[in-house]
Amino acid sequence: MSEAYAAAGVDTDQADSAVAAIVGALRTIETGAPSRVVDLPGHYASVLRVAGNLGIAIATDGVGSKIVLAEQTGRLDTVGIDCIAMNVNDLVCVGAEPIAMVDYLAVEQSDPEALGAIARGLAAGASDAGIEIPGGELAVLPELIRGHPSPGGFDLCGTAIGTVALDAIITGADIAPGDALIGVPSSGLHSNGYTLARRVLIDNGPGLDATPPELGGRSIADALLEPTVIYVRAALDLLRSGVPVHGLSHITGGGLKNLLRLGTGVGYAIEQPLDIPPICALVGSIGGISDAEMWEVFNMGCGLVAVVPEAQADETAAILAARHPGTRRIGTVTDRAGVTSAPGGITLTA
Repeated sequence: MSEAYAAAGVDTDQADSAVAAIVGALRTIETGAPSRVVDLPGHYASVLRVAGNLGIAIATDGVGSKIVLAEQTGRLDTVGIDCIAMNVNDLVCVGAEPIAMVDYLAVEQSDPEALGAIARGLAAGASDAGIEIPGGELAVLPELIRGHPSPGGFDLCGTAIGTVALDAIITGADIAPGDALIGVPSSGLHSNGYTLARRVLIDNGPGLDATPPELGGRSIADALLEPTVIYVRAALDLLRSGVPVHGLSHITGGGLKNLLRLGTGVGYAIEQPLDIPPICALVGSIGGISDAEMWEVFNMGCGLVAVVPEAQADETAAILAARHPGTRRIGTVTDRAGVTSAPGGITLTA
């Protein structure tokens, strides 16, 4: 467990236990018919059998406390991109092609200008991902939602769907020691770890308007509100290329521990990490957070990892780099089951 993250108010071990309790209860559902659910425990999206070889993949997620920064700065036109990204990037990890998302927007008050800005972000993200938003829900909940400042509070989440051939689901079962790990760069913190980042940089740090030299002239607000990268088109290019993709991992909360969601019996060695974004380094240095904790909470510059056979490493890197420059090999699958290692003797376990 990250001690710094827990001190900021997010106990990841407690959250994991809570998820287990929810999953345990949901497994008791009886529909009176055979289950359509494809067994993919711990994966990034759920898949339902629909007909023949057709599966529907489903993912749901929100933007988290990054929304607090949007409220504080009045910059609401990018968090919609984050909402799209957090959902569609999960869908492609099971091999699905995202096709649509519906959003749920809960607000403290109905402000047309603010809602229009949020919607513009959703539209931009949907266009980037190649999906439609056929509908959604707006709930005005002044008793539940409080802004920073009030009355500008809101929460935003979505549920996305995609299609996947049942015999083409990427389960992670084919991952084997010796496979190559290809890392695709992130744009910053994406949409994870913001409770800790805000505590370090804003509550106890230089503040949103500060322009530390590490950020090259950008303000802390600029860096923190940088939208999450949408990897859909690059991932689909790879899936359609003929390269045998053994696994795809969206690096979100939990950092490179996310790789451990891809299957059992193997581990992952990060040998040549991608460049760490300046905003990550700033959080670590100002907060006095250990390297091990930083790797456990943040993406550390890598937003997506493709696991492919060693022989296809260069081809995979080239395909992904065509849309995301800086993509390259970062490591190797090992036989250390349940362990992700990084330089400096850092080890992360499930």
